[in-house]
Amino acid sequence: MTATLSAITAASVRELAAECGFELAGVTPALPAEDRARYHEWVGAGHAGEMRYLTDRRAAVRDDPRQLLPEAQSIVCVGKVYHTPWPYSTQFDEAGRAWISRYAWGSDYHEEMRNGLARLDAMLRACAGDDMRSKICVDTAPLLERTYARLAGLGWIGKNTCLINQRLGSWVFLGELLVSLAIEPDAPPPADRCGTCTRCIDACPTGAILEPYTLDARRCISYLTIELRGPWPDAFRTETGAHVFGCDICQDVCPWNRRAAITGDPAFAPSHFAPPLEDMASLSEAEFRDLFGGTPVSRARYSGFLRNVAIAMGNSGQQQFRPALSRMAESEDATVAEAARWALERLG
Repeated sequence: MTATLSAITAASVRELAAECGFELAGVTPALPAEDRARYHEWVGAGHAGEMRYLTDRRAAVRDDPRQLLPEAQSIVCVGKVYHTPWPYSTQFDEAGRAWISRYAWGSDYHEEMRNGLARLDAMLRACAGDDMRSKICVDTAPLLERTYARLAGLGWIGKNTCLINQRLGSWVFLGELLVSLAIEPDAPPPADRCGTCTRCIDACPTGAILEPYTLDARRCISYLTIELRGPWPDAFRTETGAHVFGCDICQDVCPWNRRAAITGDPAFAPSHFAPPLEDMASLSEAEFRDLFGGTPVSRARYSGFLRNVAIAMGNSGQQQFRPALSRMAESEDATVAEAARWALERLG
C-alpha cells in the first residue's frame, strides 16, 4: 500500500536521520536515473572487470529502484562520515608495514549503516503507520547509490567517481531507504565543483582514472587487492607499493578532503592500523579470520590477502622478507606461491 503524509518532509527526514547518526540525508524520487545508460556503457566497455554482480542480471535491476521495491515512491539517501585523524596513505612511509584502506580500519560498515537505517525506518514507520513499505540498501544492493545520493543533494560525483560533499569531503559511507511515501525533495543536486583540478587523475599510480569521471576498475588498486581472484596482472604489481587491501590515493589528494570532518564514532577507529607485513605473512587461515572477521578486510579472503602481502613485500625492497617469501613460495595455493616467487625475484 502506498502512503502519503504531508507531515513527513525532506527536512523532517534529515532531522530523524541525524538522530540515527547520519551526518547527511536527502530525498529523491524513486524513478529510473537518467545516467543509467552511462552505467551500461561502462559495463559494456569491460571496465567492471570480474565483478559479475555489476554485470549479470543485477545490472538491469539497477535501472529502476522499483524493481527492488515495487511500491517505492521515494529514496531516502544518507551519508555517514568515517574519516579519522590518522594519516593519509600519501603521508605514510613506514617501511615494512601494510596499508589498508581507511574504510576497512574498523567494524564492517554494512552493519553500522544497516543498524542506523533500521532505526530511521522505524521512526518513519511510527509517523506513517504500518502500511508503509520499505527496503534498506547498503552498497551490496543493485542500486546506483552515488547517482541517487547526488540527486538527493548529498554531493556531486567527482572526477575520481567518488561522491564529494562540499562540507564533509568524500570520506562518507552511503546508504538508502526505499519507501512507499511520496516525499517532496527540497534541495536540487549540487553543482560539480571539481573545476579544472585533476589531482586524483594525476596521482593514481596505475592510471585507473582513464579520464574525468571514468574509472577502469581493472586497473584500480582497490579492485586488484579485493575483487580480483587469482594472479595480478604484471603491469600493475610494482605500482601498488604496500597496499594489501584497497586504496585511498585519489581521495587522499583531493582538495575537498583537506578539511574533511572527523568522526568520533568508535566503530571506525583503527583496530589494526598498518600492520607489519611479516606478521601478516605468517597468519594461518584461522588467525586471519580471528583478526579480520567482522571487518571489510575479510572480503579479500585469506588467499587473496596473502597474495597481496607477498606483492607488497616484493615492492618494499627489504631483504628481511626473503625467509617469509620463501615459505610462501612453497604454499599449496598456486596464487600465493606465484606472488611470492615474483616478490623474491623483485628483491633481486
